[in-house]
Amino acid sequence: MKKLFYLFLVLSFSLGLSARNNPPSEADLKGVFNEIIRFKNEYGKLYEATVKIRGLYVDTVDIEKMQEDAIIGILQELDPHSVYIPKDEVKEMNEPLVGSFDGIGVQFQMIEDTLFVEQTIAGGPSEKVGILPGDRIIVVNDTAIAGVNMSTTKIMKRLRGEKGTQVMIKVLRRGTKELIEFKIIRDKIPLFSLDASYMVAPGVGYIKLNKFSATSKEEFDVALDQLLAKGMTDLIFDLQSNGGGYLQAAYKIADDFLNNKQLIVYTEGRTGRMNYMASDKGKFKEGRLILLVNEYAASASEILAGAVQDWDRGLIVGRRTFGKGLVQQPVGLSDGSIIRLTSARYYTPSGRCIQKPYDEGVDKYKRDVIERYNRGELSIEDSIHFPDSLVRETLLLKRPVYCGGGIMPDYFVPIDTSFTSPYLTKIIARGVVNEFASKYLEKNRDQMQVDYPSFDRYKKEFELSDTAMQELIDLAATEKIPFDSIDYAKSKQFVKTQLKALFARRLWDINSFYQVINQENEACKKAIEILTTPGMYEAKLKNRK
Repeated sequence: MKKLFYLFLVLSFSLGLSARNNPPSEADLKGVFNEIIRFKNEYGKLYEATVKIRGLYVDTVDIEKMQEDAIIGILQELDPHSVYIPKDEVKEMNEPLVGSFDGIGVQFQMIEDTLFVEQTIAGGPSEKVGILPGDRIIVVNDTAIAGVNMSTTKIMKRLRGEKGTQVMIKVLRRGTKELIEFKIIRDKIPLFSLDASYMVAPGVGYIKLNKFSATSKEEFDVALDQLLAKGMTDLIFDLQSNGGGYLQAAYKIADDFLNNKQLIVYTEGRTGRMNYMASDKGKFKEGRLILLVNEYAASASEILAGAVQDWDRGLIVGRRTFGKGLVQQPVGLSDGSIIRLTSARYYTPSGRCIQKPYDEGVDKYKRDVIERYNRGELSIEDSIHFPDSLVRETLLLKRPVYCGGGIMPDYFVPIDTSFTSPYLTKIIARGVVNEFASKYLEKNRDQMQVDYPSFDRYKKEFELSDTAMQELIDLAATEKIPFDSIDYAKSKQFVKTQLKALFARRLWDINSFYQVINQENEACKKAIEILTTPGMYEAKLKNRK
């Protein structure tokens, strides 16, 4: 009996079961022996191979590393979002949603030994110098981190560091042949999920959310109450480049928009279906609503956009979203590491699966956004084609909507590349724009505060002079960036707007930054046009009940 009891304990711990204080019953033992037989039949080969490698291989083997590599290999065969996280990385991986840290301010994922930037944290050092989602970080302080089997822990140690310290990185960006070098000054990374909220036009409020975190609903409620108190009747909710986060945060915010008992999203997996329904407690169930999205809006952003679109509650403006509709469940392992294992799929209320295909491999899956750019989808609406089999209908007005990965907007807004140039890329990537902003404010702050006692006056009247712009050009030259008159003419107005926004953020707050920058945000301008042009909003939502 004692031997059987030890076997029971071993198997219990190996299967993650709870140990008991009392000896097992006969029924327990029968169950254990059945599990032993199943374990041997299904997984015995892995155990047998491990034992033989440890006993017979010519050199000493790091069994723990071998096990981790095996887990990673298995997960890579499943889907792009099932991942293994070592125990010493669990805390760091959760920080963007629940904590704070000193670093460069990026959210990333390691794919095939390369660090892909999934999102820059709003207000963080990487965003300031121009790191973009999709960039691949290749070199950190003259040390290659791509293609060298460097652990995520070691990479994070190189990127993180004390506030005020400098790190040089080189990235590979789509459409560029050479690596782009960035000089980044580490800082305390702001982890608020709500970037901005303000009145963008009479009666029209604007809220920008960068992720769905543990505090998002609370932050959103505060912003919503403030805007309603200012007379907001219509809302522009900006989810551009919002990579997602907690499902709970998404459906709680969706609850503010939808009516009681309306389905927000449902998941289906091995354990069945789970429905998430709206309640009668929402604060904004009647006003006109527009959601802004783009190709980097993913997961929880797509859940919210899909629910709003399916119930004809509002309009989606921008470009097709990323297409991430897999539910990850954290599964703890005995050493403190975890597996984020895909356990279900998200579906919109009309039954659309958000997830885009991944059956042709992780690399092609990650290149999907680049391929959209290459085939013109981000620039030309007519380049997007869906077969009839992927067409669904909204639940109230029976408008056509589409499956096949991501959420298609009701109003398409092409990506604006008219201002881009190699010169612009270099002066932003090398930190010239940010450095100039700091130096200019250091010299002119007092006079600017006299000339512009209010932000409203600053927004209307301030414009950077050509003399100041020449100082920017001279600063770029000290960084060995040669002047290009054609590129400069193409990018000049964009740079001036960026600098004006940076000054506003440092003189006032982040709201001021977005009030300036959104003057050049094509999706935001389109949303304002839709809400301020009589009948334009209603044209897409005729006869809404």
